[in-house]
Amino acid sequence: MHQDIPKQFIHIDDKPVIVYTLEGFERHPKIDAIEVVCIDGWHEMLWAYAKQFGITKLRGIVSGGATAQESIRNGVEALSDVCADDDIVVVHDGIRPMLDSDVLSDVIVTCERHGNGVTSLPYNEQIFIADDDESTTRFIPRETLRRVSTPQAYRFGLLRDRYREAFAKGVGISGSSYTNTMMVELGERLYFAAGSERNIKLTTREDLDLFRAQLHSSHGSWLK
Repeated sequence: MHQDIPKQFIHIDDKPVIVYTLEGFERHPKIDAIEVVCIDGWHEMLWAYAKQFGITKLRGIVSGGATAQESIRNGVEALSDVCADDDIVVVHDGIRPMLDSDVLSDVIVTCERHGNGVTSLPYNEQIFIADDDESTTRFIPRETLRRVSTPQAYRFGLLRDRYREAFAKGVGISGSSYTNTMMVELGERLYFAAGSERNIKLTTREDLDLFRAQLHSSHGSWLK
C-alpha cells in the first residue's frame, strides 16, 4: 500500500479497515467470540478501536508470526484452553472487510455438516498452461476449478492437530501456503461453501478505491 501504517488500520470513511471486518463477525448471531492475530505494537490501538466502534465480541488479541501460517498457528494455539474439539473456528483475513452474512452463515453450516467449509466461487476465466514464454497447447477446463478464499471454518480439534502436524513435518507452511492448502497437503478433503464477488482482498491502493466505491454503492444491501 506504500503507507506508513499497516493496511488493516488505514481509515476509510473515518473507520479502520479492520473494524469493517470485525463488524461482520460482531453482527452475526452464530459468532460467540472474536480473536484477532495482530502486528506487535498495534494491540492497544485495536482494543481502543473495538471499544470506540462497539466490537463487544472481541475476546483476545494474539501476536502474529513471520508468515501468514505462523500467525494463524499462533491464533489457533491461543485457543487451546478456550475451545473444545467440536467447536467451530472461522479463519478470516483482516483485509477482507466486505464480509457478507450469508457467506459466513454458509461456511459455518458447511463445517457443521462436514467438519470444515471453505468459501469458494467458480472460476470464470480460461486458464492455459504455458509451454514456454510465448506459447501454449494446453488448458485446464474451468469447470474443474474453484477459487477459494476466506472465511474458512474448521472444527477446532482438526485445526489444532493439523497445524501441529504441519509445523512438526514442515508441510504446508511455506510461501503462499494457507490453512486450506495445508489441509489438502496433509490429506484432508475440503468442502465448498458459498462465496461472494464482493469479498475482495485489499492488497493495493486501487483495492482501497474499489472498497470505498462498493461501500458507498451497497449500503442498503449488505451493510446493516
